[in-house]
Amino acid sequence: MTNMAEICGKDVKTVRSWLSVLESSGLVYLLKPYHNNFNKRLVKTPKLYFLDTGFACWLLGWNTPEQLTNGAMWGYIFESFVFGEILKSYYNDSIVKPPLYYYRDSGKNEIDLLIENGDELHPVEIKTTSDPTKSMIKAFRCIANIPGKKVGTGAVICFAKGRLPLTENVWILPVQML
Repeated sequence: MTNMAEICGKDVKTVRSWLSVLESSGLVYLLKPYHNNFNKRLVKTPKLYFLDTGFACWLLGWNTPEQLTNGAMWGYIFESFVFGEILKSYYNDSIVKPPLYYYRDSGKNEIDLLIENGDELHPVEIKTTSDPTKSMIKAFRCIANIPGKKVGTGAVICFAKGRLPLTENVWILPVQML
């Protein structure tokens, strides 16, 4: 929020207020990082997703599919779209506080999305490729030693043509399956 405040020339309190309005109106979602200790989740930086990717594109001045896919923010827009679809599936099941997080550690290892289901964590990477590789899921190993949690089936959501195994416990999922 400090960076956004500097860019806008406003103070952090104002930016926090603006984000609160955007979040309560359903335009953005602040995804909290995963920590085994719940109190730590509250003090770490959330990841911001625009839930209306059409509006985000309009704000960026992208009016054609070519501008979108050639733009510097294409990966972020695609990740936001996929996250929004997953979030809506929880909302459609009347789950207003879905067990969704992201993972980032001090070694800069990041997992786009962690879905918590009881004692299992399901890691998800979101990529704009149609041919994902095992190197894209190397951060999945970072959650293997979280106390009291098991690593469940993971996924790479992308532009692949069909559902395929990437490893024994990670699937390639085409975005159209969402």
